[in-house]
Amino acid sequence: MKWYVALTWGGLRALGALPLPWLYALGGALGHPLWWRRRARERVHTEVNMRIVHPELGDAARAALVRECLVETGHAVTEMAAVWGRGARRALQLVREVEGLAHFDAALHSGHGLIIAAPHLGCWELLNYWLCARTPIAILYAPPRNPAWEAMLVRARGDLGPEQVRADGAGVRSLYKRLLAGGVVGILPDQQPRHGEGQFAPFFGLEANTMVLLPRIAQRTRATVLFAFAERLRRGAGYRIRILPAPAGIDAPDLRVACTALNRGVEQCVNLAFPQYQWTYKRWAERPDPLAHDPYWLARNGLTEQAARARKCDRP
Repeated sequence: MKWYVALTWGGLRALGALPLPWLYALGGALGHPLWWRRRARERVHTEVNMRIVHPELGDAARAALVRECLVETGHAVTEMAAVWGRGARRALQLVREVEGLAHFDAALHSGHGLIIAAPHLGCWELLNYWLCARTPIAILYAPPRNPAWEAMLVRARGDLGPEQVRADGAGVRSLYKRLLAGGVVGILPDQQPRHGEGQFAPFFGLEANTMVLLPRIAQRTRATVLFAFAERLRRGAGYRIRILPAPAGIDAPDLRVACTALNRGVEQCVNLAFPQYQWTYKRWAERPDPLAHDPYWLARNGLTEQAARARKCDRP
């Protein structure tokens, strides 16, 4: 294990002794500087996303929302000490209530397989522990760019023994087998696929490159799809697990229809805990128009789409 990975793991274990409200105070102390630094990447990305999602807001209201989202970003960092740092069994004591449990139990008992779509909302690592405590599960993950971190991630997420499946051909085939046998898999549904591997579909009113893996698996296995997330309660009071049925059409053979339903399911979750979504993510970086510019690049360079195209045309 690399020294910086070992140091991070040790820090999480040490900070895990602190009460959750204290960890949230530390998280706020991380989030506020992201707001103060106008050119911070996280702030710029969040501002672009808020202009896309809430174009009707005035400048003051949008700025207040951006600030709230960045504070929640800080909470997402420090709460890992309460989740990974304490271990699964102690972390699960932070779950105060569960909404939609009947959907989950019915899907488990149906014997048709169950796909849990877990957006980057609230504390998805705690949701992983909660799911593992209820049923055997396989979770799909993309390895980090720096391989040194993978061992720590596998160790932290594996406390209750889930099958951790790499997002490659062999991993996807193992998910099919598990679902056809009536098992459970967990997938993060809102990561932007690589160029040419997704389907553009509306997400909060703007076309976004959307994963096709989950709809395809649902269509071919006829597994039930549920959305779920762990919502942070106010002032570090703990977490609420929320489970929602997937919108109709998520298993449609038409990928445009299926991906639209997938994004609608993510939207329904996000609207229940809006600032807790990972709004620092460049969800709309790729545009359907190949001539359109990345809106986050435009914002970092202080350009509009029209100005960027004009500048390109002016080049010899």
